[in-house]
Amino acid sequence: MSNIPEELKYTAEHEWVKIDGGSALVGITDHAQSELGDIVFVEMPAVGKQVAQNGDFGVVESVKTVSNLYSPLSGVVSAINPLLEKSPELVNQDPYGEGWIIKLKDFNPAEFSALLDAAQYKAKIGE
Repeated sequence: MSNIPEELKYTAEHEWVKIDGGSALVGITDHAQSELGDIVFVEMPAVGKQVAQNGDFGVVESVKTVSNLYSPLSGVVSAINPLLEKSPELVNQDPYGEGWIIKLKDFNPAEFSALLDAAQYKAKIGE
């Protein structure tokens, strides 16, 4: 059974987002990392890149597959997780903590309310 924190919002493509003041922290869910298997590389966008809600912003490569990353919100990339360049496995080990992928600024709060809550995400993945 996957870890699905109640305080986060989710996309149907298995990303999570947490609003923290003027930033939105984005990563992939515990369910997604367990389906992908051992993550060996995370391709992240440049800081300053404009992303659209549901638009792709990067790629996660695992020993099994390559998957696009989709932004839960429209906004501007304000930070990327520097730890993932040397330690992409952090996404597997701590998907909601040290394994975050990007931070967004200037995001649209109205888009946040349209995302899945924990119960809806659990139903989507069949838990």
